Order: sequence, then C-alpha cells, then structure tokens
Amino acid sequence: MFEYDQEIVNALLNKNNNFKRLFDKHSSLKDTVREMNEGNIGIDQLSLEKLKKTKLKLKDRMSLIIENHR
Repeated sequence: MFEYDQEIVNALLNKNNNFKRLFDKHSSLKDTVREMNEGNIGIDQLSLEKLKKTKLKLKDRMSLIIENHR
C-alpha cells in the first residue's frame, strides 16, 4: 500500500495522529480479511464484504491525507 509514497507515509505516521490511527486500523483489517480469505477465520460473505468496504474507505481517507500533504 502506498509504495510510491513511502517517504510521505513515514513522515505522516510520525507527525499525524489521525493518519497513524487510520493506518493502524487499515493494517488490522487487512490482516483480518487475509485470514478470512484463507479460511482461517469463519465469516459469512456479507460480513466479509463489509470489512473490505471499510478497509477501502480507510485507504481512501489516507490517500486524501497524502495528497493534501504534498
């Protein structure tokens, strides 16, 4: 995620508490979704889709913060 903006991401993680909170939540959801897709955690398809949408919304919010930082 944000491979091309890693320098900005690192700066924001150190300076912006809101960005760090979003990043941490996104990372947690990313791990959970991966576990669910691998079948390690049982969940219905609707709940999985909701988690994926939440994860995407977090990523979109972080993208806006990155753009504003530039």
